[in-house]
Amino acid sequence: MRLFFGRRAALAAFGGTALLLGCAAMTPSVPTPQDPAARLAWLDRLSWGLSTDTVTQVERAGAARWLDGQLRPAPPAPLPPAAQQQVEAMSISTGPPGALAIRLEQERRAADALPDDEARQAARQAYQKAMNQAGRETQQRFLLRALYGPDQLREVMSWFWANHFSVSVRKGPVRPLLADFEDRAIRPHALGRFRDLLGAVELDPAMLVYLDNQQNAAGRINENLARELMELHTLGVDGGYTQSDVQEMARVLTGVGINLQPADAPPPRLPPALAGQWVRRGAFEFNPARHDRNPKTLLGQPLRATGLAEVGEALDRLARSPATARHVSRRLATYFVADDPPPSLVEHMVQTFQRTDGDIAAVMRTLLSSPEFTASLGRKFRDPLQYALGSVRLAYGDRVIADTGPLLGWVNRLGQAPYAHETPDGYPLRQQDWASAGQMSARFDVARSLGANGAVLMRTEPRQPVEKPSYPPMAQSPLMRQLEPTLGVATRQALAKATSPQDWNTYLLASPERMYR
Repeated sequence: MRLFFGRRAALAAFGGTALLLGCAAMTPSVPTPQDPAARLAWLDRLSWGLSTDTVTQVERAGAARWLDGQLRPAPPAPLPPAAQQQVEAMSISTGPPGALAIRLEQERRAADALPDDEARQAARQAYQKAMNQAGRETQQRFLLRALYGPDQLREVMSWFWANHFSVSVRKGPVRPLLADFEDRAIRPHALGRFRDLLGAVELDPAMLVYLDNQQNAAGRINENLARELMELHTLGVDGGYTQSDVQEMARVLTGVGINLQPADAPPPRLPPALAGQWVRRGAFEFNPARHDRNPKTLLGQPLRATGLAEVGEALDRLARSPATARHVSRRLATYFVADDPPPSLVEHMVQTFQRTDGDIAAVMRTLLSSPEFTASLGRKFRDPLQYALGSVRLAYGDRVIADTGPLLGWVNRLGQAPYAHETPDGYPLRQQDWASAGQMSARFDVARSLGANGAVLMRTEPRQPVEKPSYPPMAQSPLMRQLEPTLGVATRQALAKATSPQDWNTYLLASPERMYR
């Protein structure tokens, strides 16, 4: 595909084809690219973009050992101090799971009860400000983790699953629940067993609110969560389920919802036979009085458990369906290999998924060991998040940004702000959805903003004067010296015509090579 930057005459020298990077053969068990260019392309695909620190990690450990550590990471290590301090100062970082949402709900109720109109309006505004802050902080925390997290593959996989199980910050009540969704449901299971991930996600308060399952009760069925659980999260649209299965799954999920009463609030009054089935964990609640206790059949087989255990039995069945193995494997291959992944690769991943009971790390190892993955390096179009985050990592390396505001603004403009896709299908994964003329023009503007005025990311106050010089010294970067042999002739010619460091940065960040990974 040719990439056109409209009237940007300075980039006329660029050709439009992707840089194709070769890669040495990888063994089936441990991919170990030997060629320097291939290793950079390999690392670029497995991270949020090349940075000096990540390249150094691979050089010191060796590619195989580094990958082993990435596929089976230890509990998350702290970010660099300057980034960790930003995260710890956020309102989303305090309290146990659900505490922020519970506190803000009590503030909302207190505001609504105020007799004075002016005081009530002020309290409601303060509540909305706190809600907006919770959503924005979750987006900012994601950006900091993606930029500086030492376990880069876990950060990439956490985003993949957060997008696969999409919830949106733009649905208001989700905002104070979103940080816990990322921390409790997604990240701990991003490279674990799919069944564990599925159970954590589907019973997470953010998902229950986003897909309206708190409204789902016996006699008042809401099918939203059940439908997306089967169509998007597990079996896929062609997974062989019927409308009857959706209805049965909705009945299974009755009574699964949220409770934003204070943690010490008394449980609901229940008949003795049901009292022992009531469950509350943080903001999550299973209320057996709202659960449809009649017999159910899912995917042609009866469910034998009752209550909340019935939900677990249904999720077991969905997670272990061959259709789920195929749907999930195809999505992973689309994200990491090709817009239309080779059927042979998908089939090998499906076999691994089924043989290992949905071990995500094992499925990823099958993908990364494949010749199809090797052949794809340098050919996969970057989506907006990959482009923006990769550009910041390349431009500033391991220097921690102090203000995520400009970066969040850039990804908003590019159309892929974290947790901001309004519909449950998540952001698209294919080049055709992102490679429009408008997107390319917006990327040029981001390249120019970062290349010429990237110091806005280093401000500690929004109106603070930008430091001098205001551009990153990319041409002098040791990493750029490693990347230089991978640049095409047209890009080198364009860089040679740059009349300032700012132009040099802009031309590089807007080059065809930076559009692919």
